[in-house]
Amino acid sequence: MRVSRTKSAGWIAGAASAVLVAAGAITYAVADGDDSGMRAPVADSADAGFARDMAVHHQQAVEMSYIVRDRTDDEEVRRLAYDIAQTQANQRGMMLGWLDLWELPKVSPGTPMEWMGMTGMEAGEDGALMPGMATNTEMELLRGLDGRAAEVRFLQLMYAHHVGGVHMAKGCVERCRIGVERRLARGMVQAQESEMRLMSDLLEKRGAKPSN
Repeated sequence: MRVSRTKSAGWIAGAASAVLVAAGAITYAVADGDDSGMRAPVADSADAGFARDMAVHHQQAVEMSYIVRDRTDDEEVRRLAYDIAQTQANQRGMMLGWLDLWELPKVSPGTPMEWMGMTGMEAGEDGALMPGMATNTEMELLRGLDGRAAEVRFLQLMYAHHVGGVHMAKGCVERCRIGVERRLARGMVQAQESEMRLMSDLLEKRGAKPSN
């Protein structure tokens, strides 16, 4: 299924704008801590762990959104996918920018989610590194679908993805010490829970339900 050059250009322009917004927000965000002031967090802190893990989590959401964009002409699903892609690409840029300014590695030295106390979590199955993430097999199957089938599978995968994302964001709200990062996490919880309600409605219209 092909999309018009105009629509594709709109997505590309939106992505470029998101990068510029993220870059402009980085300096303000790092300076807007609570009692920590300008002190950078350490590598094994919740702030660093959340930024690293959520950046990875967001990257897959952006990828899924671009996949479904090219597999359906449904405007509701395409609009949702566009919003997710732009929002999460923006947020990912902010979090990676913080890690740069904190001079911390973007790859975790340990296993994902250790900053949440999930040290016993098993290695990700088939590429699903964290709760809610789709496996490599599921991503490949999504790429092979069109129309309604692609819409339903995308909505189910993204719903599960949001469940995992909300869990992680709530972990940052409880553990992170940088004020702006906690506010970003709170915003993620609110936005993704709202999108989950929308996805449930869209699935119901298609005679389907979120995957367990």
